[in-house]
Amino acid sequence: MRRAAALGALALFLSACQQPVQASEKPVEAPAPKRVADEGKGLQTAIFAGGCFWGVEGVFSHVKGVTSAISGYHGGNGKNADYAAVSGGRTGHAEAVKVTYNPEIVRYDQLLRIFFSVIADPTTLNYQGPDHGTQYRSALVPLDAEQRKVAAAYLAQIKASGVWHKPIVTRIEAYRAFYPAEAHHQDFMAAHPRHPYIVQWDAPKVKALKRIFPGMYRAGFVTG
Repeated sequence: MRRAAALGALALFLSACQQPVQASEKPVEAPAPKRVADEGKGLQTAIFAGGCFWGVEGVFSHVKGVTSAISGYHGGNGKNADYAAVSGGRTGHAEAVKVTYNPEIVRYDQLLRIFFSVIADPTTLNYQGPDHGTQYRSALVPLDAEQRKVAAAYLAQIKASGVWHKPIVTRIEAYRAFYPAEAHHQDFMAAHPRHPYIVQWDAPKVKALKRIFPGMYRAGFVTG
């Protein structure tokens, strides 16, 4: 029984996002958005791709107003929307997170600012941190016309801001079907807070969220 448990833990470790091999990423305080999202009342949903979905999900799960953050795959088809296939980098998918939020508490433009401040580096093409491949590209996937306008305006704003010294390569992608990832990838940071990848790469992002955006930070982790 112990041997089986140990083998299961090893399999989880080896099938994870790339193992940490260098120092953690540094957060950047992105500029306040000039274009404010006009989203009205009622829950809204958006999709973000920014490297390993554990960290994207983990940070958004600590943002006030977010009611759900689900890890999954976007940009390919359902036939090969699974971790083993997507990890090969040849399916067209990106590891992504579908975020549901209450715009009366946190707007889409504010989520964009958080995304570029503490989650994803918009200057790295097809990689984030130790994770390399098209499946780890950074992309915004608006789900309606207002989100698309806000996303386009903010990308233009950060390109002109001078905050980053390299070209901004994050793109806006048209929505294709979103496929939730396997159950063991959901709420991964909450379930495995001592996983080496989480400790080195993702826990610092949550700390940065708390430090840079204390009014938007929520100590509890919203699951599901």
